[in-house]
Amino acid sequence: MGGRVLRARTPTGLTQEIYALLVTYHLLRTAMADATATVPGTDPDRASFTIAWQAARDQLTHAAGVIADTVIDLAGTIGQHILAGLLPARRLRTSPRIVKRAISKYQARGPKIARASYKATISIDILAPPEP
Repeated sequence: MGGRVLRARTPTGLTQEIYALLVTYHLLRTAMADATATVPGTDPDRASFTIAWQAARDQLTHAAGVIADTVIDLAGTIGQHILAGLLPARRLRTSPRIVKRAISKYQARGPKIARASYKATISIDILAPPEP
């Protein structure tokens, strides 16, 4: 838990605090997925958990937007912060196994071992069914 100190002093309190952390994590991940779903073609991996956490923390401490309007937006305030700070798109990476330890069972042998990375290409071919 990254050095977080739990404040509860009883087993029941510890259980409650851990479940509260897990529920908070799940709610933030849901908010991130909902926010990226509002913009077509946006990969959910680009949403920043840190931005979502900080926006939620600010919402709680300022008590802003406590009473929701009649129309509830999926993105909301947290979602707007997430969409404003999207991470860059991930690049495709493929590379052969690399020896990280001398005793690796995947150790490359021979003088001509290519350890270069290769550009990945993805292609999708849609085939129409044959007409009867």
